[in-house]
Amino acid sequence: MKRQITIKDIAQKLGLSTSTVSRALKDHPDISPKTRTAVKELAALLGYRPNRIALNLRNNSTRTIGLIIPEIEHYFFSAIINGIEEIAYKNDYSVMVFQSNESYKREVLNSQAVLTNRVDGVLVSYSKETSDFSHFQKLVDNEIPVVFFDRVTDLVQADQVLADDYQGAFLAVNHLIEKGCRRIAHFAAPQNLQIGKQRLAGYHDALLKHNIPFDHNLVLLADTYEMARKAAHDILRKPNAPDGFFAVNDMSAIAIIKAAKELGKRVPEDVRVVGFENSKSAMFSDPELTTVDQFGFDLGREACQVLLRRLKDDKGDEPFRPVKKVIKTKLVVRNST
Repeated sequence: MKRQITIKDIAQKLGLSTSTVSRALKDHPDISPKTRTAVKELAALLGYRPNRIALNLRNNSTRTIGLIIPEIEHYFFSAIINGIEEIAYKNDYSVMVFQSNESYKREVLNSQAVLTNRVDGVLVSYSKETSDFSHFQKLVDNEIPVVFFDRVTDLVQADQVLADDYQGAFLAVNHLIEKGCRRIAHFAAPQNLQIGKQRLAGYHDALLKHNIPFDHNLVLLADTYEMARKAAHDILRKPNAPDGFFAVNDMSAIAIIKAAKELGKRVPEDVRVVGFENSKSAMFSDPELTTVDQFGFDLGREACQVLLRRLKDDKGDEPFRPVKKVIKTKLVVRNST
């Protein structure tokens, strides 16, 4: 069956934004007569038929924002939700939360649900399993603004809000080196995620700064408590075991401390550990965990503000230009180092 022509197809051929094409088809006065004529002629030539669902979404605001996240119970994402809701409610928007549980299939269902529920815009942090972003592209094609936060992608033309993962990782590893560590392991996130790539890059470059060779054997995929505890047990039993650890999140770091104690090692005397997140668990860890604060609450506020500005935006004939906001991180030094 022949694929239905969309507003995006017309926009790409004419070099216009999808919002400009949409307004031209509706004879919006802000669009020049020349542009309106060009859009309508091409639409007729291609056999374009209006998508009634998309038209309803644009004409009937529900004052609702869709939020798709990997998990709610994680401290970082709960802090982000608090930041998003603060801005949303101040601007008379409600937030509809969907949880993917790190499942691509469930995430696709979430994206279908936000479309069905006719949200005005969507905030997204995608799952670890996601490599095909067509379900998010469908939202964009239906003229629903999308803002990616924390886990971002350049495969969809959308705004992005993220923490400076590279800077945070560099600060963490540099701190370990300054404390005397010379054999530092990194418990990493999957490398299909930008956060995984950027934190590994920061780790790598901090080692190079101090002329410490990068050892692939010291980089392990361990971004959950269970994975990290097992990996720490294994690597700490080996000859020439690490004297420092940089973990991709706080729960992995706390698991390292647990494993070290179980093996009779002292933290920080024998092993120093740094996490990434600055969760409440970091303060309750024994010893208290040195970690990188990625300011989840502020990140959530900024992501929601970017989305609301996009919803109010009207640039006429100007093409869509994605916005990218980066939140600076901060090293919080505690007793684990």
